Amino acid sequence: MEITSFTLFSSSHTFFVALAFTLLCLFLFLAVLTVRSRPSKPRRSQSDGGSSDDDDKNEKLCNCFCHSNGALSDYSEPVDASHLNGGTEKQTAVTEIETTGASMMEQLVPEITTHALSYLDYPSLCRLSMTNSLMRKAANDDNAWKALYHKDFTSEQDTVTPVNGWKAYYAATRAVVMVNVQFFNFIRDRSLPEMSRLWLNADYVKCVHPSGEFFSGYSAVVQSWQLAFNWEQGVNFQVRDVRARVLTDMAWVTMKTYVGDHLDTGPFSVTNIFEFHNGRWSMVHHHSSVLDEVEHQNA
Repeated sequence: MEITSFTLFSSSHTFFVALAFTLLCLFLFLAVLTVRSRPSKPRRSQSDGGSSDDDDKNEKLCNCFCHSNGALSDYSEPVDASHLNGGTEKQTAVTEIETTGASMMEQLVPEITTHALSYLDYPSLCRLSMTNSLMRKAANDDNAWKALYHKDFTSEQDTVTPVNGWKAYYAATRAVVMVNVQFFNFIRDRSLPEMSRLWLNADYVKCVHPSGEFFSGYSAVVQSWQLAFNWEQGVNFQVRDVRARVLTDMAWVTMKTYVGDHLDTGPFSVTNIFEFHNGRWSMVHHHSSVLDEVEHQNA
């Protein structure tokens, strides 16, 4: 019985000693961790306007307290200046952004930005430019508009250097292509008033129909379309391989056209020439002819 009691006493004594030693080690580890996490401040000499010993004491005192809801509490981490005077943690993130001096978009390599914007279409790129100044700068990049031009129109003009940049060149080309689409819509609808407004009222305008008939002058051209609309029913055109070239105040569009939903007749080789007058593009020349098999294979 005495041996058993002595054994129990020795076991409990060893347990408490081990527990005390473990707690001591834990306390020393936390103390070392706190000292290492405390930022060190450079020491200035009094000759350089540095602080005295009293200032050092006050400085050490400040490092031992933090501000929490207007009361001082005992805490071992240094004071964060962003939390003083009503500051918030968001100021830390703002400070980090300000120190970098650039947004995430600006930090991207220009080639990556251009590649990302190349996936956008014309309306999306215009909307992006209206979000903020950074997006406007990215969306107005000339390389982005050049890539969009090659995707929507043609890559044949890769060596062209537009005078007003690729964005203005894209807008002008898009306007010309839309007028060219209206031309075929007027034929499909047999709308003589709209066709008359499309042509420039000048004596040098020319029109060559698929039949080979040639007409010169505004009045003669309009009359030729009136005869065509009176004799022919509405024609459904299938337009393929559209290529546009725009200069300052002149543009031409080449294409192939087929008649019918199933490409029954054709192809026809079509060339339309436009001039820019009074804020809009007007047609000055139209030529349509049957493309024979040899020319069709080489085209």
